[in-house]
Amino acid sequence: MGKATIGMITSYQGLTQSDWLWQQTPHAFGIWENIQMLKNAPQPDYLLLYQYDFHQQIAPKSSWRSRFQRSQSTKYSLTQAELRGVPKENIIYLMREPPLTEVQHQNDLNYAIAKDYCGYIAGPDDSAPTPAYMPAIWYHANSFRELNQMPIPEKVSSCSWITSGISRTANHRQRLTFLQQLQQTHLSLDIYGRNLPQNIQSQGEIKNKWHSMAPYYYNLAIENYADNAWYVSEKLWDSLLAWCLPIYYGGSAADQLLPPESFLRLPSLDEKGIAYIQEVIATPEAWHERKEAIAEARQIILHKLNLLNWLAEFVESFS
Repeated sequence: MGKATIGMITSYQGLTQSDWLWQQTPHAFGIWENIQMLKNAPQPDYLLLYQYDFHQQIAPKSSWRSRFQRSQSTKYSLTQAELRGVPKENIIYLMREPPLTEVQHQNDLNYAIAKDYCGYIAGPDDSAPTPAYMPAIWYHANSFRELNQMPIPEKVSSCSWITSGISRTANHRQRLTFLQQLQQTHLSLDIYGRNLPQNIQSQGEIKNKWHSMAPYYYNLAIENYADNAWYVSEKLWDSLLAWCLPIYYGGSAADQLLPPESFLRLPSLDEKGIAYIQEVIATPEAWHERKEAIAEARQIILHKLNLLNWLAEFVESFS
């Protein structure tokens, strides 16, 4: 029996690559065990709707209330060309974005409409038909083999944080306030990112996250959402795969997925949190003590939490 092909559609505008996820497997052309990830396959066996925003398709420029009302009377229809002939039971909907208060109504609308097209619907929040952790993707350019087999990179600096100046929600604004407070303490912390406030002394935007993580002992991994038991994002995976010890601010999902010694818990985004960071990054001692746990967590991310492995297990459950 051949490999089951997995197609994909998404509302992420920049995600157009035919080789999407191919860097997350040691095999050529997106193969992982019993599946092959072929985003643009014309007639795949399975179709992944990955953060597909039905509400944007209904009326991109209208208010969420108007979109919801319109969805009740005139539901948006995915065409047969978009579905590529895949039967409903083989169509998977995965919500990736967090259930922030400002967008929860949009998430709920997406879940409701997805029921017309998808046999499996999941998201990292309690309102999803299937509340579930997000399968892992990462944003390092390194190959799977390189990440899996590499020695620990040389660590020459204390701590980094990759963030952005996004301020759309209360959670984003809380993070920016914390960034401003950190900047005033003059910690040994290198900040990278795009669209940051002008008064932030950053190292600028980066193309490859590896360059701003691998040389550091520690990395701040601060989620946009920390209020449920499901949401955890690539911020944690990227940090660990670069052999950093994450100083993590997020919900309890990470505790269920990774060894407890593989990351540190940032207690809060305030003066207490700043004091904690200052104490930890003063020496590389904590990183040395937890090096083996980091190694174990990396293998869990690469081989178990990997979205390709999740898809392979999903397909296997149908065979």
